[in-house]
Amino acid sequence: MSSNNAQTQRLFFALWPDGALQSQLYRLGGTFYRDCGGKRVRTENLHLTLAFLGSIDAQTRECLKQQAEVIELPAFTLRFDRAGYWRRPRVVWLGAEETPAPLLALVRAINRAVTVCGLEAERRPFSTHLTLLRKARQGPQIAALEPIEWPVAEFAMVASKTLPTGAEYEVVARWPLSMADS
Repeated sequence: MSSNNAQTQRLFFALWPDGALQSQLYRLGGTFYRDCGGKRVRTENLHLTLAFLGSIDAQTRECLKQQAEVIELPAFTLRFDRAGYWRRPRVVWLGAEETPAPLLALVRAINRAVTVCGLEAERRPFSTHLTLLRKARQGPQIAALEPIEWPVAEFAMVASKTLPTGAEYEVVARWPLSMADS
């Protein structure tokens, strides 16, 4: 019975902005929506995925939580300063011209945790992006934009449910990043 589907969750690790930043990002998505069309990501769903895990059983979830607990990395500022469009999935996204070194270190640490817990880590290079629109008919008319600074002080494990009305996310655990001076 321990492999019962009711005991699995679709999970991913993410950076989860606070409500004020989510609202700011949603408003920016609205300006792109006028040119690009598509479907806007709901305010409460805006996030930056660090690692998608898939359907995870309770034992693996606990292993991942234990591994995340020992990650010790500094807090950092993520600066969104460009927008882009991927044709094939028809996604409009925000990105960073420069990915902060602590963010790359966090992704590497999470990938190690994923491997320790018996899962396969993502093989593609990490792409710093936050999805604003899905099913867009075209990309934004501008690539550079007024920078949005996000002081990142934690990362999260998030559960995902696919419903007829769209994806619903729930943060199930959070871990702080160190605020100590480097």
